[in-house]
Amino acid sequence: MRRFLLASLMVSPLLICSTFTYANNAVPTATQVPTEQITHLENDSILPPIHPWSGASETLLLSADQPWATPFEQQGYVSSPNYHDTMEWLDKLVDSSDVLQKVSIGKSPQGRDIWMIVASQDGVSTAQALSDNGKATVLVQAGIHSGEIDGKDAGMMLLRDISHRNKRDLLENVNLLFIPIFSVDAHERSSKFNRVNQRGPVNMGWRTTANNLNLNRDYAKADALEMQHLIQAINIWQPDLYIDIHVTDGIDYQYDVTFGYNVAQGYSPSIFTWLESIYRPAVEHALTEQGHIPGQLVFANDNTDMTKGLSLWNPSPRFSNGYGDARHLPTILIENHSLKPYKQRVLGTYITLEQTLKTVAKNSTKLKSAINEDKYRNPSELTISWQNETLAEGKDFKGIDYRVEQSPISGDKVVRWTGEPKLYENLPIVANTKADITVTRPVAYYIPPQWTNVIERLSLHGIRMTRLNKPASITAQQYQFSDPLFSSADYEGHQTVTATTAIHKINAYLPAGSMRIPTDQPLGDLAMLLLEPQAEDSLFYWGMFNTIFTRTEYIEDYAVEPLAAKMLLDNPALQAEFDQALKDPDFAKDSQARLRWFYQRSPYYDNEYMKYPVLRASK
Repeated sequence: MRRFLLASLMVSPLLICSTFTYANNAVPTATQVPTEQITHLENDSILPPIHPWSGASETLLLSADQPWATPFEQQGYVSSPNYHDTMEWLDKLVDSSDVLQKVSIGKSPQGRDIWMIVASQDGVSTAQALSDNGKATVLVQAGIHSGEIDGKDAGMMLLRDISHRNKRDLLENVNLLFIPIFSVDAHERSSKFNRVNQRGPVNMGWRTTANNLNLNRDYAKADALEMQHLIQAINIWQPDLYIDIHVTDGIDYQYDVTFGYNVAQGYSPSIFTWLESIYRPAVEHALTEQGHIPGQLVFANDNTDMTKGLSLWNPSPRFSNGYGDARHLPTILIENHSLKPYKQRVLGTYITLEQTLKTVAKNSTKLKSAINEDKYRNPSELTISWQNETLAEGKDFKGIDYRVEQSPISGDKVVRWTGEPKLYENLPIVANTKADITVTRPVAYYIPPQWTNVIERLSLHGIRMTRLNKPASITAQQYQFSDPLFSSADYEGHQTVTATTAIHKINAYLPAGSMRIPTDQPLGDLAMLLLEPQAEDSLFYWGMFNTIFTRTEYIEDYAVEPLAAKMLLDNPALQAEFDQALKDPDFAKDSQARLRWFYQRSPYYDNEYMKYPVLRASK
């Protein structure tokens, strides 16, 4: 048995352990659910019809009575084990293998460890040792939405086959990091009544964390403790490829495994080229050979009318693949099709992961080169928001036929998927790939020391910064806001905000302790996307600067009236400006607006009101 070890790695300790022993080296068996009792899923009767599926990948499955059958296989390929049974089985596997180690990347809000399996030819247990072997590293994450748990059972099978079924050579030129359950607390909020649109497993976890946060909206703002642990692990273990496994909802179609990544117009064009020209062809070929139907991750523009075409997604950094694009980490978002049987989805995920290891091992030099090209590109301008456009070329789509009926329940149209395959030829594609707002790249940003929450988030992401040891005066650009628009409802625990911006050149005084964030660093693009206020997932948008919109000082009417008279007497030019303002009839009849006009031009006015405290410097 491997003993408890403690490794101090850069930021925080990661616990390395295998916590269970078994008498006579017996293989652990998950709580059995008799297969013959599971004749249908709770929601079968309300889901669209499907055709029976059979593929070559079924040869990967073990029967329930075979040694090292996973809990998924022991339970007839329709169930997924709970947290305890998952980790009990993995502990036994790790203890039996010389290529696996288990580490905790941190604890959840409810106190559960988020475990990660480290798989390498040498069986190393630290990030430094993994880096020293010189091989590319693939990070696979399952259960960010814990009801979408296909990746956990596929990964357990793959680790079993690497350790005990002649697939050890997969690790010859690549390392694997595997997080079986990311959202561990939500995983245990399990029920057969979760995820009504999904065909299995029998019991499924909850979509959001114990704090009701959606982890795949949290990469940029990093509110959730789970997300903070994950980002820290990415910084420590430095994977070369990151896979985030989901199950999608929406329309019915023939594809069982769809996957996507950043677009060519985004922040990592060299990575896109590697993914599009090397990764996708290899994975799609492997899936097709094994009886699966792979496809590009797209969505319908209108779920009730396929003729309106498809939507190709350029995600912002709140999502895993958008975050990967921003920090130049090749990131693949797998979306298995929710209406396909669980067994089929798990096997498709297995093939995807296995081929990923093969492809990265064979093409790691080109992958690392693409990553470095994007990390050090540092373009002089950066697009921070995007608009939709219709692409020049359409796409054939392997869909499912449907009819639209008038619903007596809702009184509106309802789609009835027939289950019959249908090819939709040359559908138009709409993509948010047209540049909207583009900004120049500053040499650096400066943040005053009181904005501790913002500084901590930037540090968490691994963005390099330096602290000013003494006060400094600089020439910089500063955003001035007007017409702020706050969200009317809470979103992910935040009151989001947008505003009209104007930028001005100022001479600024920076107190000691202010932070300087240079943009000529590997995470410079990410820093810009977090600090430029008009960016779609800026920390400004997420409300982390909302206190600048609070007015705390004011002036009484009885004081501003004589003050205004004195100002006009002392400044004839101000009198002319006021006379011009009075030509606006709305202003002229608004007594409060007239008094406010003088207050804003007086030395008593708060000169930091609605001004962005983050400064842009050109040197």
